[in-house]
Amino acid sequence: MTITEPAAGTRELKYTAAFNEALHQLMAEDGDIFVAGEDVGIGGVFGSFAGLTAAFGERRVVDTPIAEQAIVGLGIGAGVAGLRPVVDLMFFDFVMVAMDQIANQAAKLKYMFGGKARLPLTITTNGGAGLSAAAQHSQSLEAFLCHTPGLKVVMPSTPYDMKGLMISSIRDDNPTIVVKSKMLLGVSGPVPEDMYEIPLGTASILRPGEDLTVVSYGRMAQESLVAAEQLAADGIDCEVIDLRTVQPLDIDTVIESAKKTNRIAIVHEAVRFGGLGAEIAAQVQEHAFDYLDAPIGRVGAPFSPVPFSPSLEADYVPNAERIGRELRETIGRPLPGS
Repeated sequence: MTITEPAAGTRELKYTAAFNEALHQLMAEDGDIFVAGEDVGIGGVFGSFAGLTAAFGERRVVDTPIAEQAIVGLGIGAGVAGLRPVVDLMFFDFVMVAMDQIANQAAKLKYMFGGKARLPLTITTNGGAGLSAAAQHSQSLEAFLCHTPGLKVVMPSTPYDMKGLMISSIRDDNPTIVVKSKMLLGVSGPVPEDMYEIPLGTASILRPGEDLTVVSYGRMAQESLVAAEQLAADGIDCEVIDLRTVQPLDIDTVIESAKKTNRIAIVHEAVRFGGLGAEIAAQVQEHAFDYLDAPIGRVGAPFSPVPFSPSLEADYVPNAERIGRELRETIGRPLPGS
């Protein structure tokens, strides 16, 4: 099915402001929506929830103790009772604290009640490295969540996608995790003022190309786009796909692109070993093996916790230069001397 998304227009918002606007508009539209989490009442650690208390009051913007299991449990109970909760876990790392509630309760609820239960729960969080927040506040753990049947996982890379995917997530009747990239919070881009939805599970082609398919999401989608533009100067034409939603995965768009370019590489900020790149590579070889002219490339972080040191962290996280270098290896055109 072809889905026409609204034109972005010329009005610009920052990534976090697009998130905030989606919440303001949805809460004004639907009195069953409320927000709960640590410090959300004062705007949240990165200002994502700014202005909500003034607009909707403390009954709908609920500050909680530092208790992630309880925060998600609150959301599950409220969702089952007929409300539409949005609960915030301040950092992506903290999903591990609440994993019993997320994986064993929220994800399984519909299955355990024969599909008759409804759980419109949205969990929001901030992921990724780049702020020297060290090993316990900088991880990218989407592979944990994507491996759990019953969850949807959203990782926007632009302000436009943030607003549209946030609206879709909150309106969805299933537990959905929206991961904001900390290094994109201040990035600006065009965002329509009206409400709009981007259907979950639909990828976006950021840049068409003929020589190599580059698949990514979140912050790395933008780094991959920069790398592709740099490679274009040397005559390497990359097609860049932003998955936007990593569960469900729009593998059809990826496979069709791989069939066209005959080469593919997957880029993510998470640790390379056991990451989503491995799953995508497996599915591509299952469905498009005969079209491939080179081994599938994978770019990710090394098998190590995220370093605190700014210089080590900069080496740890893939950037446009490193992505470009590894894309050249995939296509068989490495830099001289490498």
